[in-house]
Amino acid sequence: MRRIGTAVVLALATVAAVACRPLVPVRLGAGNGYVDGRSWAERQDAYLRFSTGTLDRTSPSSVYAHLVRADRDRHFAFDATSITPADFQAVFDKIDANLDTSDFDMMRLMSIWSEFRGDIGPELRAAIQDRLTGFRYWFTDPLPAGTIDDKWFWSENHRLIVHTLEYLAGLTLPRETFEFTGEPGSVHRERGRARIEAWLDEKARFGFSEWHSDVYYAKDIEPLLLLTEFGEPAIARRAAAMLDLFFYDIAVHQIHGNFGVTHGRSYMKDKSRATDQDTFTVTKLAFDTTSLPYESRANAAATALAAAKRYRVPEVIRRIARTDRTFVDRQHMGVDIGLDQPLTANPVAPEGAPAFDDPDGIAFWWERGSVTAWPSVPLSLQTIEEHGLWDTSLFAPYKPMADLAGGNPDTARSLAYALRCQINLGLLGAVDSVTWRSADAMLSSAQDQRPGCFGHQYHAWQATLDEDAIVFTTSPGNEPRPIQRWVDADLYWNGGPMPRSAQQGSAVINLYAPQYVAGTGPLSAFAYLDYTHAYFPTERFDEVRQVDGWTFGRRGDGYVALWSWRPTEWRTHDPAVTFTNGLTQPFDLVAPGGPDNVWITEVGDAGRNGSFDDFVASMSAAPISVTDLGEVGGVSQGFDVAYTSPTEGEMAFSWTGPLTVDGTEVPLHRTARIDNPFTHAEEGATKITIDDGTARLDLDLATGRRVAVARPR
Repeated sequence: MRRIGTAVVLALATVAAVACRPLVPVRLGAGNGYVDGRSWAERQDAYLRFSTGTLDRTSPSSVYAHLVRADRDRHFAFDATSITPADFQAVFDKIDANLDTSDFDMMRLMSIWSEFRGDIGPELRAAIQDRLTGFRYWFTDPLPAGTIDDKWFWSENHRLIVHTLEYLAGLTLPRETFEFTGEPGSVHRERGRARIEAWLDEKARFGFSEWHSDVYYAKDIEPLLLLTEFGEPAIARRAAAMLDLFFYDIAVHQIHGNFGVTHGRSYMKDKSRATDQDTFTVTKLAFDTTSLPYESRANAAATALAAAKRYRVPEVIRRIARTDRTFVDRQHMGVDIGLDQPLTANPVAPEGAPAFDDPDGIAFWWERGSVTAWPSVPLSLQTIEEHGLWDTSLFAPYKPMADLAGGNPDTARSLAYALRCQINLGLLGAVDSVTWRSADAMLSSAQDQRPGCFGHQYHAWQATLDEDAIVFTTSPGNEPRPIQRWVDADLYWNGGPMPRSAQQGSAVINLYAPQYVAGTGPLSAFAYLDYTHAYFPTERFDEVRQVDGWTFGRRGDGYVALWSWRPTEWRTHDPAVTFTNGLTQPFDLVAPGGPDNVWITEVGDAGRNGSFDDFVASMSAAPISVTDLGEVGGVSQGFDVAYTSPTEGEMAFSWTGPLTVDGTEVPLHRTARIDNPFTHAEEGATKITIDDGTARLDLDLATGRRVAVARPR
């Protein structure tokens, strides 16, 4: 199936070598308000020096870092021709086998190809070209009999990645024939460009579906940097504007380099400390808000940012990341899929979204995890059947539900409706997040987000004091597993029913009340245990105290208070049996007695709350009233809660009622896309202004226009 004889490829590649590094000077923004060019170059060089401390010949990201440094630093030598196809063979095998995440590997090859294909040896150049023309860029492309393509094309980050790869491959190889379609690269260039533009339009209107993700934002930043550096001017400008939005999101929601907020998608292996987050390295490079050193030499997103010639972060975003100002951020992102609207054969899609029965809209809906969402189930079944996706490892787990429905789409729709609270484990609908941040503490939560329903990769809320001192709660889906490292499928810290959350400033109430009976048999994957628990790594705090149901922590001048309605106890984990990520002291605070519970959290700091003694005294004296509303058919009806916060006032919340503060209702769901002291943008707005009073950025996401101004300080 490989496209063309190697000898011919080598000959053509040698001729084309003189045309590499097709960087055409292009202005990606106007104004003087970008981070200082000299200091930015120094920060880029510092990361490149770190990342090239060792060479991993098998890693395209490591090789690319060495190529970039050699290009920038005349005192650093690197023989690019020493890297051979044999060094990348494991990567090539993964790509050739159409395995999931092989598109990540392709991005690193694309970086080498786009900028340095004239510097590498002709055999490696030919091997990379072979993969560019031999990659299957979309699931609807022809697939030879007996071939299985296990790539996941449809999540927010994967969509952008494969479209970017297709566009740049077609842009650099316009006359070459691409294997799976038989079309020339010029066709793929146009197809990729159109799909990138559609993705950018969606994000401009709806925001990000994988909200505040400490894993996948890095996977979005990397292809956007590929587009700014190697794309044609119009698309490079739009990519740069979207990059600004991603970096702004991180800037607002980080403290000491920790992107420690509610996440649409995350895993325990990433979220338990800042240095494990995929976003940590780019956050440190962009904002320098942590004193911790770099840990990852092969962080591909950071390498791409360190290599960037066309893109620089606007100064106002850097200043917001570093501000000591106390503020509240509220954001509304995503699309309401309408799981709880009445069952109908003709569900109406939200305004601006494709119809639920539109075949061209399946990528839009599957990006949002709606494979099992009842409005789109008939279209999902039709698409899976039409393109033979049951044979892939990614869709095989959904086959039992289809079999249970006998292949009838109406039956499947009804079944999906009845089980909607359980089976939509990765649904990414509309979200309303609230984040309170001071110089020493941050609290963030997703408001009323699928309460009582099962979620796999959601992270409902978190209190963050620094890179390692964090607190959050979950309703675990399985007992701890004797594994060497937390894995994505482990639900002890990363799954189970979501709480009903409501936050006012620095205080949040989280109500746990699963809205379905714990699954057994075919539904055992959606089980939950008879307790809730908190991650509270005591050794990461300077002080930890427990008083009257409260657990208090101090890190520097930042404070956190955690209260449980059910009495709590520390659970011991043996590092020799259960992975603890280096923790040797208590970190697992369990509230046994039932899966239903009330957890209240408040953060503070010395400037607002006085000494830690003062904070402990005021919080432990705060009046709290909890009424258990009982069960119906084995399903908890939740709680009525009244909590008088020492700083936020009298908060009242219940399972079905509103949040009130001092008797006034506080909306949990809002329409503003972004609302904080620096930005107010309504839902659907494509023009966004960011202004901290000393610097400003005006963005037009539809056109890519960026105007940045800043005053020296």
